[in-house]
Amino acid sequence: MNLESYYDSLYTFCEAEDFAGWDPFDGLNSRYFQATPLKYLAPARLAFLQIVKRSARNLRPALKIEKGVNPKGIALFALGELSRFRTTGDDRHRENARKLLDRLLDLSIIRSGSRAWGYNFDWQSRAFYAPRGTPTIVPTAFAARAFAEAHNAFGDESYREILGEVCLFIETDLNRTEPNLEELCFSYTPLDRSVIFNASLLAAETLTFDATDARRRLAERAAMFVINRQREDGAWAYGSKLRHAWVDNFHTAFILLSLHRLNDSFGLECDSVIRRGLDYWLANFFLDDGAPKYYDKETYPIDIHSASAAIVALCELHRIDERCLPLARKAAAWLVSNMRDESGYFYYQIRTETVVKTPFIRWSNAWTAYALARLAESVAGEP
Repeated sequence: MNLESYYDSLYTFCEAEDFAGWDPFDGLNSRYFQATPLKYLAPARLAFLQIVKRSARNLRPALKIEKGVNPKGIALFALGELSRFRTTGDDRHRENARKLLDRLLDLSIIRSGSRAWGYNFDWQSRAFYAPRGTPTIVPTAFAARAFAEAHNAFGDESYREILGEVCLFIETDLNRTEPNLEELCFSYTPLDRSVIFNASLLAAETLTFDATDARRRLAERAAMFVINRQREDGAWAYGSKLRHAWVDNFHTAFILLSLHRLNDSFGLECDSVIRRGLDYWLANFFLDDGAPKYYDKETYPIDIHSASAAIVALCELHRIDERCLPLARKAAAWLVSNMRDESGYFYYQIRTETVVKTPFIRWSNAWTAYALARLAESVAGEP
């Protein structure tokens, strides 16, 4: 399997679009919806967003939803190009990464000395509403990782200064749930107090990029919050509330990857926790041919995000479990065979009766570019 060729054709496709595109969650960008009073009602926002997201047809052109640039997508493309630079040493990838990082800086949200990123659409979840441009930990964490990896690759100290500004955002702007002195959970945005495990761990992981003693302690407490809420079977729910009780593939991958990174940084002594979680993930989220399941108890939908995020996590977790890299190769081969369009981009979902082929820029293509690059890097490093 020629990973480099698939990566190059995907990157070329997205570059031709100026890295702009639609997103599964961009329904509220509809000019028609925004022209109605329904935009002020949370149930209407949630319902409309889900209708657009779940439709097998791409309703966005008819609803006047324009393609947009998503900061997390830009961060993922930058991470992909940084991975390709580490693998090849090709200056083309270095320059591409720098251009993407410059663009990421232009998209950042600066206030009171802190820096963060948000999404390019209004977002209504079951728990809270975040208007377009609300600083949000998930895109912020991926942007921070891109700048951290760029600092390691290029030695540019300005990137390190950016990491300090991001850590200030986490320290001062995010809300915290603190059940005791040993645990805490960071909120998703400064506007909510949600308890979402993977999001809080992304905040903790990001604090390691500019770790003072105080930040180290915050990160350790955030890790302990999630460690102590692992189920007996090794799984984690999405969050602490009953409405967040599901278990899915990519959020499990994010939790495992963050705990692994935090364990490396701080020596949390949570090897057995990671092992139990990894065993559950590997046993319950992949079919024999490498196809990724979305949920632990259901096969469909098979989602591009589950596949790509899994490949990224498997490449890194291979350091602690030899089952991971062979599964990453198998998942990538399945992905290329079943979800790749001839023009180079990747499909969104395979459902029981249809394939949704909408080319989502962040959810599908940015994640898949990152996954293909990381797998190529991991394979190149194998004896």
